[in-house]
Amino acid sequence: MTASISRPPQADADELLRSELAELLPAPPVPELTEDRDRHLRYAVLRTALEDAEERPVRVARPRQGVRIGWIAAPVIACAVVAGVVVAAPQETPSGSPGRAAVGRSASPDAVRVLSGAALAAAAAPAPDAGAGGYVYVRSLVAYAGRGADGGPGVLPPAHRREVWLPVDGGRPGMLREPGVADTWLGAELPVYEIDHRGAAPRKTTVATAPPSVTNPTHAYVAALPTDPDVLLRLVEDGTRAGGGDADQRAFTAIGTLLAETWAPPKVTAALYEAAARIPGVTVLPSATDAAGREGVAVARTAHGEQTQWIFDRTTSAFLGERTVLTETTSAGRAGTVLGVSAVLVKAAAAAPGEVPEG
Repeated sequence: MTASISRPPQADADELLRSELAELLPAPPVPELTEDRDRHLRYAVLRTALEDAEERPVRVARPRQGVRIGWIAAPVIACAVVAGVVVAAPQETPSGSPGRAAVGRSASPDAVRVLSGAALAAAAAPAPDAGAGGYVYVRSLVAYAGRGADGGPGVLPPAHRREVWLPVDGGRPGMLREPGVADTWLGAELPVYEIDHRGAAPRKTTVATAPPSVTNPTHAYVAALPTDPDVLLRLVEDGTRAGGGDADQRAFTAIGTLLAETWAPPKVTAALYEAAARIPGVTVLPSATDAAGREGVAVARTAHGEQTQWIFDRTTSAFLGERTVLTETTSAGRAGTVLGVSAVLVKAAAAAPGEVPEG
């Protein structure tokens, strides 16, 4: 009688084979976590924590001393642990997201930290509350240097109020209001006169308005901007190719204008800051003052003898305003001359152009 041989199940046999092979092979190397990858992991976990926090508040335990904290906003205390790294907001501010940072394209480390802090603050800010058919209202103080007929150096006048109304749906013209001049309709069809041939009577017509773009934004256009910083930066670069000079400076200036005179959803605003952090040549100024006299920290970029500065509140990382300063002595003035300064005061919803929101 032939003896039967007991065979292990196929799954057990496969496991035994893998164990034997593992003993014969050396342990695979474990690469160290690079600085960029470490930063990317921090950002990914923090962004996930912030997005989860938008949906529910976090109850904070009462301290033993009996002081009642109550309910506080979750983004302020969001934290997580990945690969032994503690990520906390807003003290630690990552610069990008996994796989997005392009080699050789980034601001200085200090600028990345400031812009990342601004991105986190923007992500936790209230969303625009302007409904369909309404307008986004932006009030600011601005001053721009003017030059006399003799072409002398620029002189900065006192700052004045600037008010902008942008239609939510983009289907109607917006309006710009500044003291001393008539209101300007933004995006309206302009009346012109055409002549078919010499001697013919002029024929009245209109020039069609340009479609919404990075340099001609409507609220609807800004609200629909991509939230991937790399995609957004490429869109800004493509939309500013028509300008001359430094392409990176054009992108930096365009993003600054979008931040100052539009009211984007929180994730779009955060993406604008993250996109700016990918622009080479952006540095940090320890102190700068906006048109309202508010002092803060600034990120800046210089090109062709002019430096554009974005000023942020030191505590909240909120965007305060901009300054443009000469870094070289030119016909417009000596180095250090301020050519322009602004301060964002109010962003709110309005029912109609020319209507100032209450409060």
